[in-house]
Amino acid sequence: MLEASRSLFTHYRRLGQSVEPGYLLPGLIAQTHTLRELSVHVDDGTRRDLLALGSRYAEYVGWLMQETGDEHAALWWTQRAVDLAAAGGDHALGGYALVRRALITLYQDDAAQTIALAQRAQSDTLPQRIRGLAAQREAQGHALAGDRDACLRALDRARTLLVRKDGGAGTPVIGSMHLPDSVGMVTGWCLVDLGRPREAAEELDRQLALVSRDAVRTQVRYGIRRALAYASDGEIDHACAVTEPLLDGVVTVRSATVTIDLRRLARLLARHPTHAAVRRLAPRLGTLTRPPTS
Repeated sequence: MLEASRSLFTHYRRLGQSVEPGYLLPGLIAQTHTLRELSVHVDDGTRRDLLALGSRYAEYVGWLMQETGDEHAALWWTQRAVDLAAAGGDHALGGYALVRRALITLYQDDAAQTIALAQRAQSDTLPQRIRGLAAQREAQGHALAGDRDACLRALDRARTLLVRKDGGAGTPVIGSMHLPDSVGMVTGWCLVDLGRPREAAEELDRQLALVSRDAVRTQVRYGIRRALAYASDGEIDHACAVTEPLLDGVVTVRSATVTIDLRRLARLLARHPTHAAVRRLAPRLGTLTRPPTS
């Protein structure tokens, strides 16, 4: 059951790149409960392994809840992941939960809270990978605050920390499994907020070329960011050309976080109503960025 559940988790994460969260959440939640229940009936070593894997399921549920736009549920499931891990003797996931919470505050445009949460997740007692991911998130917070030097220092720390991955064989990787160079991609992300759109576009061009075409959610997330960089640099027609092929993917993955950047892009493009490409995209952007009806 443990090995099958590990394999299934990897499969779910791959599926999560190409379908909307609602299709995956029931199965993931059921699997989380199953692993917790099984842990009651096995030896101590297997119990630890089952709870550790159950915590990763719960953490992924939390991320997908954020993708649906339900931040309250995202935080609840992230805390559930921490509790499951701690029950199995792993207290490090609490550090990663801070990184996840900082992602929520990042999308709320709260730079100070993002930085503070990410810095708390860089304790020397935490695994190197978690500290590296926290340094990346701190960099995003500094970029949001417009502090270029602090952002670049945090990115340098992240690069050093993420050279080596923690965890043994068969352990699901913490953080994205679809970014060949996560620090490079986050650098491009940060450059947008730092007001350096040309450099951002060039870096995101390089990084997106490395991402698998099957990773639709990742392609859309950073592709819209790339289009935002081009639009901010005044390259309106190219921004539209970059955006158009991503819109089917936007519909497919239904990401609340991607929609935040898509709205920024739509507002920026709307300042250029005389461009034929903008007029062509406007109706679909209007539909995709409309708040969901209750």
